[in-house]
Amino acid sequence: MNVRAKFLGAAGSVTGSRHYLEIDDFKLLIDSGLFQGLKELRLLNWEPFPIDPATIDAIIITHAHIDHTGYLPKLIKEGFEGPIYCTEATMELMKIMLLDSAKLQEEEANWAKKKGYSKHAEPLALYTADDVEKVFPLIKVTDYEGEINIHPKIAVKFRNAGHILGAATLELTLIGDEQTKKIVFSGDLGRSQDPMLYPPEPVPDADILFMESTYGDRENPINHPMEAFAEIINRAMERRGCLLIPAFSVGRTQLLMYYMKTLITKGAIPNIPVYVDSPMAISVTRLHKQFFEYHKLDDFDLANHHSVFDFENIQYRRSQEESIQLNYVKSDAIIISASGMCTGGRIVHHLYNRLQNENDTVLFVGYQAEGTRGRRILDGEEKIKMFGYEIPVVCHVEKIEGLSAHADRSEMLSWLNNFKSHPKNTFIVHGEPKSSQSFAETIREKFGWNVTVPQYLETVELFRGI
Repeated sequence: MNVRAKFLGAAGSVTGSRHYLEIDDFKLLIDSGLFQGLKELRLLNWEPFPIDPATIDAIIITHAHIDHTGYLPKLIKEGFEGPIYCTEATMELMKIMLLDSAKLQEEEANWAKKKGYSKHAEPLALYTADDVEKVFPLIKVTDYEGEINIHPKIAVKFRNAGHILGAATLELTLIGDEQTKKIVFSGDLGRSQDPMLYPPEPVPDADILFMESTYGDRENPINHPMEAFAEIINRAMERRGCLLIPAFSVGRTQLLMYYMKTLITKGAIPNIPVYVDSPMAISVTRLHKQFFEYHKLDDFDLANHHSVFDFENIQYRRSQEESIQLNYVKSDAIIISASGMCTGGRIVHHLYNRLQNENDTVLFVGYQAEGTRGRRILDGEEKIKMFGYEIPVVCHVEKIEGLSAHADRSEMLSWLNNFKSHPKNTFIVHGEPKSSQSFAETIREKFGWNVTVPQYLETVELFRGI
């Protein structure tokens, strides 16, 4: 058995996860994500896929975030017809997130045409809701721990990775003529002490490891985030404005709702309305009620599966008309909306209206990738382009550390420390160049492992004649 890998994404960047394996004549793709952030990365989504999609035999998905799944509809449009393997919770999240992704793209294309700020006479979406619907019949679900065979000589096991509902670390076992080898994909690892999710499950061994590095160059300690959250909310309310929070619909929004219920109940913040303005976040919250065994809230916050998310201050805004009405809320309110990096969705419209208001506050609670609108606001740019206009940033901008769903450097090193023997090679992926290079050097120094930081489209031989 001969095995090669080709890095089709998340190599030199933190988005676009697509890891391609040729295992003899079996062609396997791990994740199929969209590139986000920098324009030169986003343009890659529109280019022909480097491998003929019709030749790919199967896809395995680590988790549902769009930078890991968002390319699936286009891949199917281009000819992929094989099975897509993932956990049940990931499947349910994908149904919500991919349809939302298509909706946003179609709305953006229509808006660009209406306002005339696209260079294309007929701006198009990368894919439509009809394209997304063709993904779902191909999905085959599994659960943590149970090993499944995707080929007579290839088995895969899903382990809990934390991060978001249903996220998995993958163990790929290859049964060769002479030897058995194991390839591990960390996926995106979660926090070791997340208030909602269980910590990432350790993996004892691997011959080859693909390791994420989102926070590979820094710590992101969870130091009393609820106290910091309360302080920011109170400052924002003292300004007689609104607090706007861009938050990922999966995981972060639910954690924020839990924090706010706790703070309001304790009297630590004013008894104000909290508007959740994201249809996707509302649907995802419902899944947290359905998959209560996937998270810890049922241990101490739920009685008879009564949801912590059912609270009188929390008001859900599903329709576009309800969202627009929030423009008229001038003070004493919190608005949570997606996307978390401000790359699209309703948050962009809220920013358009709120950035120019000196009484309002924008609070970032998660990772902001290079080139995203959220990163540019956080880095202090004085004007942000939206809908063809340069919008001045006059509002207050705040950030809370420790609320990211990603393990930081120490947590990732702790996870690696569980390996009983070092892999033959470790490939550092899913990180910005500085982060990946720093993490690679840290692993070399701490463990003495052979570590590679691959480049986009690089091909490497993993095994020969096993």
